[in-house]
This record gives sequence, C-alpha cells and structure tokens, in this order.
Amino acid sequence: MHRTPRLFLFAAPLAAVPGRAVAAGMPQLNVHDPLLIGQVVWGAVIFAGFYIVLSRSALPRIERVLSNRRTRIQNDLDIARRAKAESDRASAELLSTRHEAAAQARANVERIQNEARLSAEAHARETAKRLEADVANAEARIAQSREQALSSLPAIATGTAQNLVSRLIGDQDEQTIASAVKRVSA
Repeated sequence: MHRTPRLFLFAAPLAAVPGRAVAAGMPQLNVHDPLLIGQVVWGAVIFAGFYIVLSRSALPRIERVLSNRRTRIQNDLDIARRAKAESDRASAELLSTRHEAAAQARANVERIQNEARLSAEAHARETAKRLEADVANAEARIAQSREQALSSLPAIATGTAQNLVSRLIGDQDEQTIASAVKRVSA
C-alpha cells in the first residue's frame, strides 16, 4: 500500500516527458523554436517585476535591518573602546597608587627604624649614665668605707695589741703600745 504512491510519483514525470524530446536532445534551448523568444521576453518581464517589487518592499526593510545592525555593532564597539580606555586608565592609576603606597610604606618603615634606633641609642646613653653614676657612688662608698676602716684600724690594732700584751706580759702601758702601733702603720 505504501509502494503505490511512491511508484506513482516516480512514474508520473516519466510519462509526461514526450519520447521525441528525449531523443532530440534539449528542446528548451532550440533557438529555431518560435516559443523560445517569447519565453525569454516573459522571463525578463517577470524578473524585472520581481526586482521592482522586491527593491521597493523587501530590500528597504533588509537595508534598514542591516543598517540598524551596523549601527548597533558600531555603538557596541565604541562602548567597548571607551570601556577599554577607562579600564586602562584605572589600571594605570591603580598601578601608580600601588607604587606610591609601596614607596610611602618603605619611607614609614625607614622612619620607624630610625626612631627605634635613636630611641635605643638614647636609652643606652641614659642607662650608661645611670650605671656610671651608680659605679661612681659605689666607688665613693667603697672609698669612704675604706677610709673608715683605715681610720679605725689604729684603734683596733691598739686594742688588739693591748689585749695581747696584757695576756702575755700582764702589764700594759697604753702610751707605749699606741706609739708602737703608729710606727708600724706609718
């Protein structure tokens, strides 16, 4: 049942072609045929009619669409160029700001290091002065203690000598013992 329509569609064009047209070649291009000139003229008239109708109705619409598309593309390209230029400016500004911030940070670090160094040096000087004062005070106290010890030494020596003499001899002459201690200590 499905083969019948297909077979009919295939056989119908073969039946429409006359046998002599196939045998003689292409009768459509036979220049001696009087119908050929009429067909060419009517073809040109129909083509001209189609051209006029399309050029007045469809072609202007197509041209408007193409023009709108061209304008939109150009506008988009202009926007993209402006955005790129703005992006380049922003990038350059960011890079410049970053370099300035890095330079400022380096300057701040150097300033802080210098301040810390100066503070440490001042603290060291202050500590050295305080230590020198402490050493001078200690030396003065040592000298004073030495002087006190040396000044009390004759009395101690005299007392010790008197004790020894009184234990050994039993008789003690304080004047003689004091002068003997003075001679020895001088």
